[in-house]
Amino acid sequence: MILIFLGPPGAGKGTQAAHIVSRYGVPQLSTGDMLRAAVAAETPVGKKAKAIMDAGDLVSDDVVAAIVEERIEADDCAPGFLLDGFPRTVAQAEMLDAMLQKKERRLDAVIELQVDESALLDRLRSRIAETKARGDEVRKDDNEDTFKKRLDVYREQTAPLIPFYENQGKLKVVDGMGAVEEVTAAIDAILSEFQPDSVAENG
Repeated sequence: MILIFLGPPGAGKGTQAAHIVSRYGVPQLSTGDMLRAAVAAETPVGKKAKAIMDAGDLVSDDVVAAIVEERIEADDCAPGFLLDGFPRTVAQAEMLDAMLQKKERRLDAVIELQVDESALLDRLRSRIAETKARGDEVRKDDNEDTFKKRLDVYREQTAPLIPFYENQGKLKVVDGMGAVEEVTAAIDAILSEFQPDSVAENG
């Protein structure tokens, strides 16, 4: 079972990804984690990525794709995997399609967590207010300007993946504004068609 989660920052992808890993026994592949692991292991592509980052440059799509390709050949990815942070753009999605085709594997589903962006901002403001009221330090990530910039980047670069995967018949839409348990149940209902009955029953 090979999956991708789509949704803007704050949509709850991390929470649902943890459920996928726990229930279905497939690893969550974070681009950042894979990049750091490849650099630490000093693989050929890791060395290339390190040289680029040391120079202060952004790692190119080709290098990111090579790191993903290296990672999905590991034994723990044999049953499938959940991609987190890749693909971020249509160009990367096309690279992923070519990569999976070469390995005679296929993407099963792309799950979009649909959320109300204004509600996400309200949640963020509430979280900041609650943190301050407790006398705790507000996390650097909990910053309205930063959050708005991340939303802009998502809309500009990643949102075009929605029609891209819709055209492939891979897109599954889930209302991400419900309670965590409701969102989880909706995702499980989608994934039940990709799993043997025993997994669905025992999960």
